[in-house]
Amino acid sequence: MRGIPGRARALILCAVVCAVASVLPALRPGAQVPWTDLAVLAGAYAVGELPLRRFLGPAGLMGPSGHVGHLGHVDPLGLLRGRPAEGSPSAGAGSFFPVLLAAALVLPPPAAALAAIPGALAAPVDRTPVGARRVWRAAELALATWAASWAAVLSGGLGTAPAFPRVLPVALASVLAFCLVLTALDAAILAGAERSPPATTWYGLLPGSLAPHLVHGLAAVMAAVLWHSAYGPVSALFVLLPVYISSWVFAEYHHERGTHRATIRALVQAVDIKDEYTRGHSERVGRASVLIACELGMDEERLEVIRFAGILHDVGKLGVPTRVLRKDGPLTPDERRVIELHPEYGHEMVRGIGFLGDARAAILHHHERIDGSGYPYGLAGDQIPESARVVAVADAFDAMTSSRSYSRARPVAEAVEELERCAGTHFDPRMVRALVNALSRHGWRTEVTADEPHPPGAPPTRLPQPRGAAPPVRTAADGQGT
Repeated sequence: MRGIPGRARALILCAVVCAVASVLPALRPGAQVPWTDLAVLAGAYAVGELPLRRFLGPAGLMGPSGHVGHLGHVDPLGLLRGRPAEGSPSAGAGSFFPVLLAAALVLPPPAAALAAIPGALAAPVDRTPVGARRVWRAAELALATWAASWAAVLSGGLGTAPAFPRVLPVALASVLAFCLVLTALDAAILAGAERSPPATTWYGLLPGSLAPHLVHGLAAVMAAVLWHSAYGPVSALFVLLPVYISSWVFAEYHHERGTHRATIRALVQAVDIKDEYTRGHSERVGRASVLIACELGMDEERLEVIRFAGILHDVGKLGVPTRVLRKDGPLTPDERRVIELHPEYGHEMVRGIGFLGDARAAILHHHERIDGSGYPYGLAGDQIPESARVVAVADAFDAMTSSRSYSRARPVAEAVEELERCAGTHFDPRMVRALVNALSRHGWRTEVTADEPHPPGAPPTRLPQPRGAAPPVRTAADGQGT
């Protein structure tokens, strides 16, 4: 528990105490517990969490990583050290939550809570503190399943011969209780770890969790109906098999996206360490690139590529001498020739990163100009890849609206005027118009993060002007030079 804030430790302890209290009635002598049903459901959840996942992962169903997290809630203990782990779950539906929801409908509350514990404790944990993560997950899932089971009981229960559509209100109440308790506990642990407002955090988690939980609740109610039918528990578990498989695929997809983001973050941080000017610049160019791409009507997959291109456009500066990057004042012709090699360096660095796709072409060609006067290959017009034309405008815009040691930041309106003046010579006029329209709709702000997927609607922001004598004004052409 070392490294975990005191408030979070207290919350974990309280959750464990409440979870133990919820399962105690099932463990008392003489308690009327359907042990066979409990064993089947607890075993199904544990098998889904550990052995089947490891068996199917290397076989190709899940890909080489074999990683699946609870997609039903965040991994709050990952945030106790400052941020969630890559591939850690976010709001959504957990891979094996239908089993727990089925248990809530089939078993009495203490037994339903008990069904969640073995699988939660057996599930693999990738990062420390391993014990605290497992204990927290077991406690919160036990409490959420217990609450879901009580909601089903108070709604009338399924009875001995459940049938559609009478069971739907009962299932709905159960799913809602499960979702509300789980997101409330997640919000509480986040508040304890990061001192964020619990209510605000809960409202942020709830919308993204509700719909997936409802979908898994539908699978759970079908399993519960079959459980009480002539076909028995085996048929109920077969109903859940497609949900398992789809959840594995969905979880693997999100894990891969998390790995991609981690790769991008590592590259950007490496450039930021070497060139202080790029700190924030890469992220802002990524955001401006997405603004342009959205205005052009690009689809989600294309937006992701454009965003990667904007964030990584300067990654080749890792190959440029630090003394050149950090020089105070204008570059000499020799130094400019050295720094103009950075697109080619960057392209070579990311050549083997397959998920970047067309972003690699943007990294190589974002300093080309429409009139053919750019570098490294002097491409002109439509010879320049579309992604590179997008990033060129975004890069020049942020260069003009950012302060450096030898140039002052320009207001957004002046930067836009400069871009429009250079449209048709340096920049693709269509990309310039798209940025202008996007800025008028969304505004502009400088503080963004490398994980921000879409441009928020923020009011336009003028960057602070440096005090003292005014250094030379930065132009669009200057922006393309670095």
